[in-house]
Amino acid sequence: MWFGMHTSGGMMGGWGWLGAFFWFILLAGVVALIVWLIIRSTRTAGVRESPLDILKKRYARGEISKKEFEEMKRNLS
Repeated sequence: MWFGMHTSGGMMGGWGWLGAFFWFILLAGVVALIVWLIIRSTRTAGVRESPLDILKKRYARGEISKKEFEEMKRNLS
């Protein structure tokens, strides 16, 4: 390898603190990506509601009347 010929023989070779910083940033990025994927997958798993649940919420908020609720509920069955 071309960079191996000009090393100072130190603990990090020829890269020194720059190499350590690079590996730290790379590792932090991989960890952040894994955490983001885990959080994203847990959020989307619990968000899905059934059409009946949505209908019940609309009725509870007063967006639809009891007659509309019952009609839509029959249509869902």
